[in-house]
Amino acid sequence: MTLTNHYILDFRDILSADHHRVGGKCASLGEMTQAGVNVPPGFAVTTDAFQAMLDENGLREEIDRALANVSPEDTATIDRVAQAIRIRIGSHRLPNAVEHAIREAYSALGEQVPVAVRSSATAEDLPDASFAGQQDTYLWVVGCDDVVEKVRDCWASLFTARAVTYREKNNIPHNEVLMCVGVQKMVNARAAGVAMTLDPKNGDRSRIVIDASWGLGETVVSGIVTPDHYSVEKVLEQIVDRKVSDKHVELVPDDKRGHAVEREVDDHRRRMPCLSDADVLAVARLAKRLEKQKKCPQDVEWAFDADLPEGENLLALQSRPETVWSQKAPPKPAQFQTGIMGIVGALTGKSSN
Repeated sequence: MTLTNHYILDFRDILSADHHRVGGKCASLGEMTQAGVNVPPGFAVTTDAFQAMLDENGLREEIDRALANVSPEDTATIDRVAQAIRIRIGSHRLPNAVEHAIREAYSALGEQVPVAVRSSATAEDLPDASFAGQQDTYLWVVGCDDVVEKVRDCWASLFTARAVTYREKNNIPHNEVLMCVGVQKMVNARAAGVAMTLDPKNGDRSRIVIDASWGLGETVVSGIVTPDHYSVEKVLEQIVDRKVSDKHVELVPDDKRGHAVEREVDDHRRRMPCLSDADVLAVARLAKRLEKQKKCPQDVEWAFDADLPEGENLLALQSRPETVWSQKAPPKPAQFQTGIMGIVGALTGKSSN
């Protein structure tokens, strides 16, 4: 049985029509869950909860006034205004109904279960306005009190100086971007990373490119480590290129401290592949499946959970549209035809002119 109310949507209950209430990240998690993809369980704290907090404390009008005349070039003013807004959000308790709904949904995941608390803005992960990485993520959060606090912190991160500047430069009205927060059971990752269903260097859609490292995938996404790198031929599902790197640190859970910590990788593991060939192909097949499901090139975050049995341990953590090559115009028909005729000419010895 899933828990669903005005302020909470279980991933299993999120539909495509709920995008405006759950944002890009949680909408994707819901779609994958609905499609039977192996996704860690969790729930979305909907934008209704965010708006209830703004309305109960009179913050909506206050924020509108504060941001009414800021300029993206005036970084000092944006820094000052953004910080003031975050402090105001952090100083207020959540509405009682919202806090109760979050506590109930978290308790349903398990007693003191570690979770990731991730922002999911309503304009996030759209091909024409990717907010990926603009707002905050908190890992290995344990206990109702901390989850409630981190939800509020995610709301506040909608008003970092970086996020405010981004919206100003892209003419996105601040009051039209709302914040949902995803709360998802943590993965005890032995290895994790990202997979793209095209080659990010040249847009080649016949390739799946995978970056991987030990521990949680944030070290790969943030660029802290140089990951192992694999290129897989998409149709034949064959590894055509690989590079094993020196992966000097990993992000892992620390049960005593109750959060994820960065630690040195021992000399034996740091220079060995973090994925077997079978692992690489499993990730490639997952990415290929998500591309087919979502009907466009994908940027996929994934992890192998050390606590799950072989064959069930590959988890999809996020899948968003690729936002660079997918926006480039395809070659014009005449250019394509000229290219084909040139190839034919080279093979037959005839000129294409």
